[in-house]
Formats: sequence, C-alpha cells, structure tokens
Amino acid sequence: MVNVAMVGVGFFGNKHLDGLASIPDADVVAVVDPVEAAARTAADAHGIQRVETSIDAVLADDGVDAVILATPTPVHAEQAIACLEAGKHVEVEIPLCERLEDGRAVVEAQQRSGKVAACGHTRRFNPSHQWVRNRIQAGEFSIQHMDVQTLFFRRTNTNALGEPRSWTDHLLWHHAAHTVDLFQYQAGSPVVAAQALRGPIHPELGIAMDMSIQLRTKAGQLCTLALSFNNDGPFGTFFRYIGDTGTYIARYDDLVTGNDEPIDVSGVDVSMNGIELQDRDFIAAIVEGREPVASVASVLPCYEVLQQIEQSLGDLTA
Repeated sequence: MVNVAMVGVGFFGNKHLDGLASIPDADVVAVVDPVEAAARTAADAHGIQRVETSIDAVLADDGVDAVILATPTPVHAEQAIACLEAGKHVEVEIPLCERLEDGRAVVEAQQRSGKVAACGHTRRFNPSHQWVRNRIQAGEFSIQHMDVQTLFFRRTNTNALGEPRSWTDHLLWHHAAHTVDLFQYQAGSPVVAAQALRGPIHPELGIAMDMSIQLRTKAGQLCTLALSFNNDGPFGTFFRYIGDTGTYIARYDDLVTGNDEPIDVSGVDVSMNGIELQDRDFIAAIVEGREPVASVASVLPCYEVLQQIEQSLGDLTA
C-alpha cells in the first residue's frame, strides 16, 4: 500500500482524489491546501480524515510515501524538488516547470534521490491516444501530420472552474506542453525544428492570448498547433492524426475516424479516466520499482522545445 498526500484541491486535485479512490494500492492519508475549508471539503467528500494547510507537515511525516502536486504552476518545480529531497515519490501536474533550468533541476533531484518522479502529461494515458499508439507500435499506422487545436475562452484570470486565481496560466508552458510532448511521444522521433507566432499581449493578464506553433521531427513528421484563450465556444484540445493508413480525431477520451465514425476505445485500458490511469501508473511504478510512463526525465525534451519556442518569440510580455 502506498500512502499518498494530495496537495492542492482545485479542479484537478479533486479529479486526482476521484481517480485514487479506484486504485487498490493507493491510500490517501492526507489532503493539503492553504485554504483549510477547501481541504476539509475535499477530504470529507472522499472519506479522508487528515487535513493540512502546509506541505511541510506531510514532507516531515515518515508515514507518507508519495505526494501528488496539483498546485499553482509557478511552484511545481520547487515543490517537486522539496518532495524528492524529503524522500517522497512525487507526481507533479503539468507543466513540470516554466523555465527549462527548473525542469532540469527536478530531473537531477530525482536522479539523486532514486525516487519515482512523474509529471501529469495525461495525453499519454487517455485511451484515445493509447489506441493510436498501439497501432503505431504494431506497425499499422505512421503519423505524417498532427493538426491540433487548443481552445479556451479565458479573458479573465480564472481557473477551470471559472474561479479567480492568484497566478496566470500560459498557452506555451502549460497548454502547448501537452501537444509538444504527445507529438514526440507518438512520432517516436525528436522535434528538430520549431517555430511560432503569437498574437497581442492582454493588457491585464500580461500574456499572449493566441499562438500558432509549427513543429517537425527528425523523421519528417509535422505538427501544426493553434492555441487561443479567445475562443467563444466549446473548449478543449482536439487532435487530428493524419497518417499513412488513416485519419483519427481524438477529443479527450473519445476517438473517431476522419469521417467521424466512432472507434470503441473502452477496452484499451482498465478505465476511461485519463487522470486515474496516470495515477495508476505512478502508483504501479512505486510498487514495481520502475520508471513511470511519464517520468520527469522522459517529458523533459518537451520543455526543451518550449524554451526554444519562447526564445524565438522574444519577450512574451512585450
């Protein structure tokens, strides 16, 4: 049994708690959030007794084996390193970092500690993307082009629940990270060329609200990614896989052909919940003493590409 502390109980923290409840080898022994009432509400909803308002309490507790971080992006790397230095296995939500040097520091901390360290690159686990990957690995499909749209309507500083937050989200270091990582993971080839354009900077949020990114792998596969916080309509990320033997469109856990014919992915894994599958792999990696599918080392190349793009764009607040 792996004793887990859940840190951060916003939208995704609660999704992790839901997923962990279905994992036999995981026991959530503490819920941590600086807002005690939020921590208590989440803990009560999942039958968890212990509530803390500081991560330090669980890092000092020898009874806690692992920590899952669903905290604000700016503290991801710092907290992940603190967990590893305290001798805890850690899973940190995407993005791993907002600066490549911080991501590298997390990888170095994992190597020093020997603990399991994973990052929440959920697209590696969604059954829709797993189905496509299975075809790739079987030699039945090869990507020629991925066309991806990441669309939100977020003109104020709010989270996924529409609530105000104290930090600002980022199209590049958060939302593009999902696609850049998945593209390299599925293509089986590193990105060797990346270019991007950005739209105007929002006068209050201080970030680009629209972005266009183009990628090419060493093997020649292309990825075209459009991102927007200005989209007034259905939001999310939609992936079109254009390959040599077919076209597939993934909308989270749903998958259809290029002609909108549904593909049954219910038998791909033990659950249709990508967050649960991500957490299952993290717990299994601890129990089995192996590297997780989305280890911090394996996702680091994504952040190398993001830094290259950021440098090409110059000052993203100017």
